[in-house]
Amino acid sequence: MQKYTVSEFVNFVNAALSAVVFPEGVAIEGEITEYRVSQGKWIWFLLKDQESVVSCFSMTWKLRQPLEDGLQVRVIGQPKIHPRSGKFSINVDRVEPVGEGALKRAYELLKKLLEKEGLFDLARKRSLPRFPERIGLIASRESAAYSDFLRILKNRWGGIEINSLHVQVQGAEAINSIVAAFNYFNVHPELAEVLVLTRGGGSLEDLHAFNAEEVARAVFGSKIPVVVGVGHERDESLADFVADVRASTPSNAAELLVPDRQELINQLRSFSARLVTIMTGAVVIQQGNVSQAVRQIESALSFSVSSFRHRLRDLADAFARLAVDVVRTKDEQQSLWHRLHTTGDQWLGHLTNSLSSKERMLSSFDPQSVLRRGYAIVRRRGQVLNNATTIAVGESVAVQLHHGSLTAKVTKNSS
Repeated sequence: MQKYTVSEFVNFVNAALSAVVFPEGVAIEGEITEYRVSQGKWIWFLLKDQESVVSCFSMTWKLRQPLEDGLQVRVIGQPKIHPRSGKFSINVDRVEPVGEGALKRAYELLKKLLEKEGLFDLARKRSLPRFPERIGLIASRESAAYSDFLRILKNRWGGIEINSLHVQVQGAEAINSIVAAFNYFNVHPELAEVLVLTRGGGSLEDLHAFNAEEVARAVFGSKIPVVVGVGHERDESLADFVADVRASTPSNAAELLVPDRQELINQLRSFSARLVTIMTGAVVIQQGNVSQAVRQIESALSFSVSSFRHRLRDLADAFARLAVDVVRTKDEQQSLWHRLHTTGDQWLGHLTNSLSSKERMLSSFDPQSVLRRGYAIVRRRGQVLNNATTIAVGESVAVQLHHGSLTAKVTKNSS
C-alpha cells in the first residue's frame, strides 16, 4: 500500500484528475444555487440536480456574465481538491445556459448589464463608408447567409474586394472562432473598411454565440465599423444591439453597405435633366433681358429723331408764315428772305450737329467700336480689370481684341 502525506495525496489526486481522468476538463449540467461573489473577486455557487450537488469556484475576470440562482447551466472546468480546505469543487472556466428558459434569462441579464455599461449607446455608433472598396466578411462559408450576402452585393455593386474569414457560427468553438476573426481584421485594418458578421436564423440556442458576452465585446471593441445581420427579421441578438449598424437579414446587410447601381444611374439621369432645364430657363431669361435692352435703345433713338423732325417741321411752318407776312417792299422782302435763309441754315446745322453728336455718343458705348480703334478689354477670372493695383505680377489675364482674344501673364505692375 502506498503511503502519502496529506499534501502529497491532494497533489496526486489533482494531478490524476487533470492529467488522467479529465485531461480535457469536464462539462457538468445542473441548476445554480447559493450563488455569491466574495470581495468582488471570487465566485462561489453550488451546481445541483435532483440527487446530488457539487461545489463550483471561479473568479470574476473569468465569468463576466451575470448569473443567478435557478439558472440551468452547463459548467466547463476542471475538478480539484483545494489543499487548504480539503473540499472538492469544480474550478470553472466557462458557464453556458442550457435550455430555452435559461438561455432567455441569461440573455436578459447580460443585455441589461451591457446596456448599463453603454455598449448599446447610439452616440458611439459609427457611420458606414458610402462606397466601400474592401469588406471583411465573418461568416460560415457553408451557410446560405454567406452566399446570399455575396449574391446581393454583386448584383447591386460589383468590383468590391471581399476578404472573408470562415468561422463556426454555433457549437463549442463558435465564440472563440468569431472573436479570433475580429481580432485578425483589427490587426490587419488594411483588409477591410467595414466588417460584416452574419449567419442564418435559428433558435435562441442556435444563436448562443451571437448572444455571448465575448462576441458582444469583440464587436464593441472593433476599430473598424461593424454590420451584423442575423437570420430573419424576427431574430435579434446582443451582437445586433452592439453593432454600428443592424441589418435585418444577411441580404439586407449587403443592401445597407452599397447602393443599387441602376438606381444610382437613374438618379444621375434625373439630376442631369433637371440641370438642363434650369440652365435653359436661365438662358431664356437672359435672352429676354437683352432683347428688352435693345428695344429700349431703339425706342430712345426713334424718339430723338422724331423729335428733331417735328422741330424742323415746326420751323418750316414758321418760316412759311413769316413769308406771308413779309413787308411789301422788295428790299425788306430780300432782307427777310436773307434772314430766313440764314436762320434756317443755322437751325438745320444745329439740329444736324446735335443728332450727329448723339449718334456718336451712342456708338461710343458699343464695345466693338472701342475695340475696333485698337483698345482691348482685360479680364481676370471672367471679371473686367480696370485697376492695376488689384492684380499681382505672375497672374494670368484674358485680353479681348476686336478680332480674337489672348491669354497674357503680368510681368510688371506700374501701379
